[in-house]
Amino acid sequence: MRFAQLQGNPDVIRALVGMVDSGRVPHAILFHEDDGGGAFPLALAFLQYLYCRQRSGGDSCGSCPSCGKIAKLIHPDVHFVFPTAAGCLSEQYMEPLRRLVAQNPRFREAELLEALGIEGKSPMIAVSEARRLLEKLSLSALEGGYRAVVIYLPERMNAEAANRLLKMIEEPPLQTQFLLIAHQPEKVLTTISSRCQRIRIQSGGAAPEAEFADAALMDELMASLLAKDLLGALDVADRIASLPSRESAKAFCAHAAERLRQVFLVQQGVRLSGEVSPEAQRWAGQCRKTFPREALAVLDRAQTLIGRNVNLKILFADMADRMYLLI
Repeated sequence: MRFAQLQGNPDVIRALVGMVDSGRVPHAILFHEDDGGGAFPLALAFLQYLYCRQRSGGDSCGSCPSCGKIAKLIHPDVHFVFPTAAGCLSEQYMEPLRRLVAQNPRFREAELLEALGIEGKSPMIAVSEARRLLEKLSLSALEGGYRAVVIYLPERMNAEAANRLLKMIEEPPLQTQFLLIAHQPEKVLTTISSRCQRIRIQSGGAAPEAEFADAALMDELMASLLAKDLLGALDVADRIASLPSRESAKAFCAHAAERLRQVFLVQQGVRLSGEVSPEAQRWAGQCRKTFPREALAVLDRAQTLIGRNVNLKILFADMADRMYLLI
């Protein structure tokens, strides 16, 4: 994957090229993307440029052995970590990942789980994955130069795995590069994310995700919560439960999570022009700073239970009640 093959994010590409050309590459970079936003091919293009022996004009050559191996996800010094089924390691799923990237490098999370054959489950990055990665990084680079780790969805890493990797990310061996790709960076262990250079990836040429048709439901829910009106919040929850399908209910949870991520960004002092809505600005000043992160966990739980055929009226009443206690 060459930078020339990518769509959008020209400022990000220039910054990445400048890092390599100047020899000042941050040891850990956290790419924040929307699902399917193109951070994975961007990470591959960055690694290809980093490893390329014949790069010129701000891009890799695309034809040397290093470029070919990285493009095919077979470079021995580049390791990939992503959520898997319980008891499994990422290296066991590399073949389906390679096929997926060959077909669609801008894959979505659901497409990855389908390709791995673990859709409908609760994949995670477990401590066994961290142990295996640390074993690999204890060895010298097989081809000399950099060793690199691409972690897709570090927010799916359990606490034990994250703490195992923390020391390595804090003080990595010479020429060791970590690239993290997160959809919900606020859920990444704070001690890890704080040690990464964070870069926001815009969706570029990807088809925009359809807007949730009943977006006003989140506005009404937040209005009731902020007014400490539990009955009003429960009434909104009942209307959410009455949406046409379970997919619509999941879509509400995804929409609500994105709105709360904006609140989190405002409260953390991250102000990105065109990304944060006026409602998020207002809510950020009215709710506790702990609310967005804790409420996101409530929404995650709701989404999981929707897939398990839990009664939606009970589920969303419980969601509203939990969020009421958090606000």
